[in-house]
Amino acid sequence: MPVRNALDALTMRPTRFLTSSWPWRSLAYLTGGAMIGFATIVATVLLLAAGAVLSVVVVGIAGYLATVLSGVAVGRLERWRMRLVDREELPDPHRAPAAPGLRPWLMCRLREQATWRELGYTMISALVLCWMDAVVVGAAVFAPTTVLFGPFYNREDSLWLTVPLALSTPAILAVAAYPVTAWAGARAAMARALLAPRSDDSDAKLVELSRSRARLVDAFEVERRRIERDLHDGAQQRLVALSMQLGLARLELAAGSPAAVQVTAAQQLAKETLAELRELIRGVHPKVLTDRGLAAAVGDAAGHAPVPVDLDLRLDGRLPDAVEVAAYFVVVEALANVAKHSAATRAAVTAGVRGGRLHLDIRDDGRGGADPERGTGLTGLADRVAAVDGTVALSSPPGGPTLLHVEIPCGS
Repeated sequence: MPVRNALDALTMRPTRFLTSSWPWRSLAYLTGGAMIGFATIVATVLLLAAGAVLSVVVVGIAGYLATVLSGVAVGRLERWRMRLVDREELPDPHRAPAAPGLRPWLMCRLREQATWRELGYTMISALVLCWMDAVVVGAAVFAPTTVLFGPFYNREDSLWLTVPLALSTPAILAVAAYPVTAWAGARAAMARALLAPRSDDSDAKLVELSRSRARLVDAFEVERRRIERDLHDGAQQRLVALSMQLGLARLELAAGSPAAVQVTAAQQLAKETLAELRELIRGVHPKVLTDRGLAAAVGDAAGHAPVPVDLDLRLDGRLPDAVEVAAYFVVVEALANVAKHSAATRAAVTAGVRGGRLHLDIRDDGRGGADPERGTGLTGLADRVAAVDGTVALSSPPGGPTLLHVEIPCGS
């Protein structure tokens, strides 16, 4: 599994960690943080002083506005710098102004909560974090340097003491790499917590779009269930009754007579139609999903799959309806893809809830090389998961195996 950030790097084997780029990336991140913090202090003092001096002629207001908006620049720089210790890019929380020009841009930024959070982060960085960065970097650089060059400048101690200490510099650097990386990871986590986009930062139209999509998903699911009930309680029951009536009529006819042959054929046709209708009902909305939940429905789908399926479903209790429906049809579509495209001899489905999210894995031992652009149903599957705010990840190297990982938030 790839290392995503500096804190994850600390869990690596010592030899792998010390020979990786993470200690140096962390040191560069903290050095930059200290320099930006000190530069922010100087710039803020100068802008506030200019604003106080020039406020009598109104021009000084620009100095105060620049002080407030300095957080926007620092926030953008911090999001860029965080890539040193966190490979997951932090999105820009700011909206585009409604019109071009300086005034619309200023009004847009001053009304955004993200701007004020960035200003708060800038002040915390200048007053606290940059000093801590400087202390960590200074200790990590000063101590090994002092020991390394001790035999050249330290005339008070004997060479029998300073030379062995100088030779221990690599060990000191190895030990110093851990606190440097740990603080860099913790500092980046604090920055992410303050600078990450919030729901309040979203454009009103985008929020309404998300809500309307959720309403459409709910309405669509209600309609699916109504169709399933109508087919199950209406057409299916009539076909069962028709098949029974034809069976009784066949018993009244002489065996081998033309009428008996026709009735037998009609009964067989009714049975085939009933089987197709049951498959249709399962595709619309399986009754077992409504009655018994996701685990039972997935087990039923695995039982009808063309390839053997191993199940490991650790699901305690029921999940929200939308989550169960999305997860069920993901499994059905994924197993259909396995049968059609992978040439697999076996598949496996794993599911469990961790951290308030449903984690669903579908594996197969097929030939791999799955490509969403080749019309294998993966695009529609991803759209279905996105409708419930879930995510999809696919690993399918040529030669296999293929792993489809889905995560769906379960709500409270």
